[in-house]
Amino acid sequence: MNSFGEKFRVQIYGESHGLGVGIIIDGIPPGIPIHVADFEHDLSRRRSGHMGTTTRVESDVPEFMSGIFKHFSTGAPINIFFRNSDVRSQDYEDTKLLPRPGHADFVAHRKFLGYNDYRGGGHFSGRLTAAIVGAGNVAKKLLHPIKIEANLSEIGGHKNFEDILALTIQKNDSIGGLVNCQVLGIPIGWGEPFFNSIESMISHLVFSIPAVKGIEFGSGFGAAKMFGSEHNDEIISMDGTTRTNYSGGINGGISNGNTISFNVSIKPTSSISKPQSTIDLKTGNINSLEIKGRHDVCIALRAPVVIEAMTAIALADLKLGYEI
Repeated sequence: MNSFGEKFRVQIYGESHGLGVGIIIDGIPPGIPIHVADFEHDLSRRRSGHMGTTTRVESDVPEFMSGIFKHFSTGAPINIFFRNSDVRSQDYEDTKLLPRPGHADFVAHRKFLGYNDYRGGGHFSGRLTAAIVGAGNVAKKLLHPIKIEANLSEIGGHKNFEDILALTIQKNDSIGGLVNCQVLGIPIGWGEPFFNSIESMISHLVFSIPAVKGIEFGSGFGAAKMFGSEHNDEIISMDGTTRTNYSGGINGGISNGNTISFNVSIKPTSSISKPQSTIDLKTGNINSLEIKGRHDVCIALRAPVVIEAMTAIALADLKLGYEI
């Protein structure tokens, strides 16, 4: 479905080339200060217009449709809307019948019997992450003083971003990246064993971000190559501080008082201008597709703040559950 959460519940809506995208947030206590200006820092980090990103640039000024009065939350559901203005729907006429390899075009057509909005990927577009960043901004207010910081650590396995981006652009291709996210100041005891472990809550939402293909906490897959004597984090303080942090700040699905640390793998953008083969949904023949439109060369460039937002939403849901 298009919603998540029990105590901090979000429901996302909209399409890439429709009127806009938005998110409804339920469970916000009354009296939380919320101003339009509060959203600008995070939204600017997601905004395109620099090297390796799409030339589609939206203003992304949040419009508060409900739940906020005189700059404070009322306790009613908050509806935040982001209007679409810089659209070129004609660029996507080919993808109506020629689904992009690696994109959700084909499965969306099958699942929704051809009624899906194919323009720019419709409801499957990364455009909807603007709404996620909006909800994440509200969630961060509830989590203060806990801090969530995500940064792009690699593009295509390289640390020199400009060189690999320039090469990718020259090749008319796209490229993936790796994002590291850390949660600082989280108390001991958040999360539950098994199904509501803090890893599973965060992972559920992070995997809801378009283009995410993997997540690892602490040493992640590297733990498979270690001895227990290497991997075990020695506890050196009653506050739970450990000498190392191979567990990524989590034991038994529960925060242990150390920084929660995880890496997220972002795949290359599906939309590239190189010719590719795909199925014609009308004839069943294999045809060549050369994708038009404006697309990110590296979607990972704009992903860190979205990952922060999803992490904040997961943690806000946990926090409100413990307070009631």
